[in-house]
Amino acid sequence: MKILLAEYAMGIGLGGTLLLEGKAMISTLAESFTRLGHEVSYLSAESKLKYGKSIISDENTFEDVLERFSKESDAGLVIGPDELLGGLTEIIEKNTVNLGCSSESVRLCADKLTCTKVLESSSIAVPKIMDMESKGNYVIKPRYGCASEGVRLKSAEKMEEQADEYIATEYVEGEHLSVSMICGQKSLPLSLNRQLIDIKTENGETIFDYKGNQVPYRAEFEEEVFTTSKKTVEKLGCNGYVGIDIVYGDKTYVIDVNPRPTTAIFGLIRTLECEIGDLLLMNMFGELPESVRLTGECSFTKDDIEDII
Repeated sequence: MKILLAEYAMGIGLGGTLLLEGKAMISTLAESFTRLGHEVSYLSAESKLKYGKSIISDENTFEDVLERFSKESDAGLVIGPDELLGGLTEIIEKNTVNLGCSSESVRLCADKLTCTKVLESSSIAVPKIMDMESKGNYVIKPRYGCASEGVRLKSAEKMEEQADEYIATEYVEGEHLSVSMICGQKSLPLSLNRQLIDIKTENGETIFDYKGNQVPYRAEFEEEVFTTSKKTVEKLGCNGYVGIDIVYGDKTYVIDVNPRPTTAIFGLIRTLECEIGDLLLMNMFGELPESVRLTGECSFTKDDIEDII
């Protein structure tokens, strides 16, 4: 099969951490699909990977190139910022088989305020949405955003963010985790992961900075977390590879739902006994297994990624 992969930061030549994480995700997927014997292409402004064929794009041509080459592909998968991913997914949906979430599901997951309300109405535990009358500490995060970008802890007395741009929720104490899943025809948990979060103080604010992952994370409450994650993706209509951010305290709290591959995939493929590319294709064209096996453990930081890809 001809498979097209596209990641926004890599496709427009954006620098910094986002480019690094984008390259890690696309490199992982390209390697897996190539090992399976598929013809892989990916969009890139300048970076070339070990596997797959590079298709030149930049900030001005990314969508046009995605449109053109998705028409020539048997399947495609696009990764991008929350606020753009819905539109980019529509391009894939229109022209070929979309290996990821539908544009409708992407938009629902990307809007953290709406997503939180939908899950809450389905009796899935989420941090309580706070308002200006609430007391105590809040977690403030962009209504649309990825990783831990812009996430910080503030007191009610210092709440001044615009309601349309940010969401404020209660601060839940617990372990910072994530779940990697393949979902669609059914929900298949792949791994429970421990997120390496650096909590620090800058300019009087407590900042949450994502550093990396431990994949997998063995815990006695794994099945409880998987059950909540299955309910979550089913309610949101997710498909393909999805990452669910969790805080496990007195119970499983769903913090964010990422309707796309996440950085944890970098550690997952180093412990997964089957090909992630095969699972994505089976989800659309075949039948997923009942479970998967993981061997060993991979802990990594962003610096580790840079040294390897």
